[in-house]
Amino acid sequence: MAELSIEKDRLQDILSFLRKSHRCYMDVMVPQLADALERFVAPCTPPQRETLWRFFQQYKEELTVHFAYEENVVFPYVEAMLSGERCGQYSIGEYEQNHSNVQEKLDDLRNLITLYMPRECRPEDVSQLLGSLSALEMDLKKHTFIEDEVLIPAATQLEEKMAALPDDNGELSAREKEILVCVAKGMLNKEIADACNISVNTVITHRKNITRKTGIRTVAGLTVYALLNRLIDTSNIE
Repeated sequence: MAELSIEKDRLQDILSFLRKSHRCYMDVMVPQLADALERFVAPCTPPQRETLWRFFQQYKEELTVHFAYEENVVFPYVEAMLSGERCGQYSIGEYEQNHSNVQEKLDDLRNLITLYMPRECRPEDVSQLLGSLSALEMDLKKHTFIEDEVLIPAATQLEEKMAALPDDNGELSAREKEILVCVAKGMLNKEIADACNISVNTVITHRKNITRKTGIRTVAGLTVYALLNRLIDTSNIE
């Protein structure tokens, strides 16, 4: 339990930092960028202003959606595991697979400013805008690094620990039933991991738990179990 406590403290600190980062981006840094962009486009023609501003608003919307997904889905999922809750079908692998790159549009905006900016734009406005862009870019890179290199691996390890915990009622969990169906279909551990967005180690742990709960060790026996319990039908078996 000591190891889980260390993991819990570490993850809680990470989640707190990431939430505070979201507030800083949306309440401070993005508005500063918007102000700089507004001054930058002031001397442009109306079509130029509208085009650049629309591009920025689309980026802001994507950033808002990205942060909302993290705060409403990913972070609560990790916190539920920290509280000892089993969390159904979701896994951190889904977040890793769909972790959008929130920096691409910033890179495009920088290129549009430096390579294709209208001549009417004042140098001081260009400098201010590029400075705001650079500050946001650097901070987002650190933010993404923490998510990719710290949060996701730590949450994956926690998932594996949760999967290894015994289920008091002896019934298969929703995730274990999903793994069982994959086994009955003849899928290999790597294929199951890819299909369920979890690690191979987590698949192995689930399979051990399935065997412990059912007392059935062979793939053929597990296939029959799945058929008898109507988890699959004969058309699903290769």
